[in-house]
Amino acid sequence: MNPPMFYFLFALTTVLAATIANAQPVLDTDGDIIFGGSYYVLPVIRGQGGGLTLAGRGDQPCPLDIVQESSEVDEGIPVKFSNWRSKVGFVPESANLNIETEVAATICVQSAYWWVDENAKFRVTAGPKPDELVKESYLSFFQIQNVYDHFYQFAFCPTGPKSCSDVGVFVDENGVRRLALTKRADNTPFLVMFKKANVPENSSKIMSII
Repeated sequence: MNPPMFYFLFALTTVLAATIANAQPVLDTDGDIIFGGSYYVLPVIRGQGGGLTLAGRGDQPCPLDIVQESSEVDEGIPVKFSNWRSKVGFVPESANLNIETEVAATICVQSAYWWVDENAKFRVTAGPKPDELVKESYLSFFQIQNVYDHFYQFAFCPTGPKSCSDVGVFVDENGVRRLALTKRADNTPFLVMFKKANVPENSSKIMSII
């Protein structure tokens, strides 16, 4: 490696390290820092639905989308966060990460990582475990952005801060509340908070959809 390139990469690494070191941790509803574990994603604004779960499209059970429970008392299925442990010891705000709906199995026989489906009006859908060697894996990176205190919103920032689209909710023709980028939803970000799920290690729900 020639010296100019070495110094450029060293400087870039230093800047990235400083940025990560200054990252603020995401907090749960108890005000605790999220280090790992499972969390329910609950709406800040009540009366329009509950936590998050999985559902098919129309009369088709597969593929599965990320949707909001119709009842506000239903906390849905917990999620887990990944792709951040090698950088900091906690889940950081405004940093790319993967989100996985924590189910042991689905009727679609698929993993339940969050992806943006560019071919389905930018819905947030369930997909395979991201592989950093796969070009399309950038579609699986989401950010948790702070709104106020322990209230947050999800964002999708494929090429940096200037490319961010908030994640909102749109109601389909069957009344199902589906997560999608705000260019597809009503342009209102979905405000959320994270509640500890207290799911025992190595234990997950088995998803079944009627």
